Order: sequence, then structure tokens, then C-alpha cells
Amino acid sequence: MTTYLFTSESVSEGHPDKICDQVSDTVLDAVLADDPDGRVACECFATTGMIVVGGEITTDTYIDLPELVRGVIRDIGYTKAEYRFDADSCAIINVINKQSPDIAIGVDSGGAGDQGIMFGYACTETDALMPAPIMLAHAIVRRLAQIRKNLPHLMPYLRPDAKCQMTLRYSDSGEIVGVAAIVVSTQHEPNVARSRIEEDIREHVIGAVIPSHLLDQTTQYHINPTGKFVIGGPHGDTGLTGRKIIVDTYGGRAPHGGGAFSGKDPTKVDRSAAYAARHLAKNVVAAGLASECTIQLGYAIGIAEPVSIMVNTHGTGNVPAAEIEEFIRTTVDLTPRGIIERFNLLKPIYRNTSVYGHFGRSEFPWEQLDLVPLLQARLGSDGQNGLPIQIRLADLLTP
Repeated sequence: MTTYLFTSESVSEGHPDKICDQVSDTVLDAVLADDPDGRVACECFATTGMIVVGGEITTDTYIDLPELVRGVIRDIGYTKAEYRFDADSCAIINVINKQSPDIAIGVDSGGAGDQGIMFGYACTETDALMPAPIMLAHAIVRRLAQIRKNLPHLMPYLRPDAKCQMTLRYSDSGEIVGVAAIVVSTQHEPNVARSRIEEDIREHVIGAVIPSHLLDQTTQYHINPTGKFVIGGPHGDTGLTGRKIIVDTYGGRAPHGGGAFSGKDPTKVDRSAAYAARHLAKNVVAAGLASECTIQLGYAIGIAEPVSIMVNTHGTGNVPAAEIEEFIRTTVDLTPRGIIERFNLLKPIYRNTSVYGHFGRSEFPWEQLDLVPLLQARLGSDGQNGLPIQIRLADLLTP
């Protein structure tokens, strides 16, 4: 049997880039909670002892930015001065401006907030209709956070920063053979033996969330491979909003248009249209029209309708891609206003998106399967796609 490897990574809520994503989305939530018409493009930069909050925000509400930011940092777990970045002592620098009136002209009339291309993807590897490598990587770092916050007796030495990289082996027909390699790096207190960390991660983390049938004697484990990870978070590396866009989406399995999500209100199609594209791709696969689907949307600034729609079923489709494209074009409102209304995107829901991925999580409205009956009725699918669901992860990935 010919096989190949594919790798995806995820990072924890304490990773410096993810700190920035969470602050940006918390600022967005605070604005939308009181001013649904507010415009937000919030960016953050974090380093030793400080965080800079900038971007363009136009709103009629007031937010207490220092308290908001400190609350996020505290929730994540940066509460000790020895981390050299903590909620009580870090400097918070505000460099926020208003949105350009030139951009507002196009947005106020219902057009897209910028030009851009967005991709959505779905496949039958998992019951979330997401690629397995990224979902398993998310499960590892989420488990580390769960232990650190709720089960500290299991691994009392954990600190907030962590990463996971998951490599799966596939057959040439696309079936998952097993886990080829797992890389886990977690920040820890000083004077903890690496052997203890490795033993605990294999038992309490990997053993708790990775299906046992995927692991065998050939699986390679690389746990804290440098041997030491005491200095982490923004003291160990600077953080930036929007620097983990592949972690946020499909782990590299699908193309990415390049636009980040966090800190952007839904008039920015970088975010809202990417959610719409995922919704469409997921419904196409769930309807049995294909076992894999990529959808691209293209927009022009100030123009409401997308300038392009592309459907690719990667040779797994039961109906021509052109028919799916025509269904989308004539049935689904893909204007920014239509997307916002369909998913109720002016609610303060964004903090929860900023870690562990924006896709494959049932709590988000763009993951609903409301188009499946219509797709099946219109396009005549028998509901049978090419590959069955290979890994069921629902119990591992619940919030």
C-alpha cells in the first residue's frame, strides 16, 4: 500500500499570537454588545510586559480598554509576575483610530468592506466534516488548557503557552491509516523533569483525546523536544493578531485567501465570507454531493455581490460542480448583509472563535446544515458520498 503523510498544528490560548487574537475579538464583542452598527478592525501586539492595541474602530459606545484587556489576560492564566507578562502589571498602550470614511461609503451602502478572496472547505475525515490532523491538534492543546485550569492536580506544573503538531498517515485512496507523529511542546514550571512531563502528556493528554486505534508502535512522540520550555508567552516570543490563520482554518489542507479573522466585524468579508464559504462546503458534503469540497468566493470593495464563485469537489462529486455553483448563485444570499443576517453575526460571539479553530465546532451558526434538504432536492443526490466518516471526534472536541 502506498501512503503519504500530512501534518497540521494548533496552538494554545496562552500562545502569544493567540493572546492577541483573543484580545482583538474581545474588543469586538464589547463594541457589538452595545453598538451592533460599530465598525471594528482591532489589531494587537504583545511582548515582554506590554500589549499594544490598535486598529480602526468607529462606535458610539464606550469600552474600558485596560480592564477589558487585563480580563482576557487573566482568564488565559497569565497571573504571575514571574511570567514577565501578567494581567496586573503589563502596560496597555492604546493606538486606536476611526475607520476611514472612504471605506465607510462602500460599507454603509451594503458593499464589501474590502476586496479579497475567501475559501471554505469540508471533507468526510471526521464527523465535524473537517480534516483530521487539525482537529486532533486542537484536541491536544484544548486538553492541556482543561488540565491546567480545571484538573491541576494531574499536571500542576503547566504554564499557559503550548503547541501541538499532528502528522497522520494516509493511504493513496485517502483513508487514514494512523498517527505517524505527535509533537507537543508545553510551557512548564522550572525544575520539572522532562521524563515526568513526557509521561504525563502521553497518559493524561494524548491518551485522553486521541482514539487508540490511531496509535501503534510506529507512532513517534516528540514531547518538549528541546528539553526545556520555561520561558514562554509574550516574554518568550512576540505575539500578533492574525498570525495563526492556518491554525484558525483547515490546518493547511485547503487554500487560504490570506485575510485574518480576529478583531474584524462581519462587514469585513475576510471574516464573514470565509464563514459563508465553510457553510456552503460543509452542506455540500453533508448532502452527499461529494466527499470533499472547496469553495472560493471573491469580492470587490464596495460591491455587495461576490465577483466570483468556484466549487471544486476534487473528483469526488456526484453532480457537476457547475450545477452546485448555479445553486449557490441563485439560492444563497452572499452579500455581506445577507451573510450577516443569515448567521446573526452582529452578536458578541467572537471571543470563543479565537482559539481552537473557527470551523468544525457545532456552537457556531455557520456550521449548521440547513441547506442539506434543499441541495438534495434540487440536485438529486442520493445522499451517499464517496468515503464514510473516518473518525468520530464529537466527544473530544466539545467546548
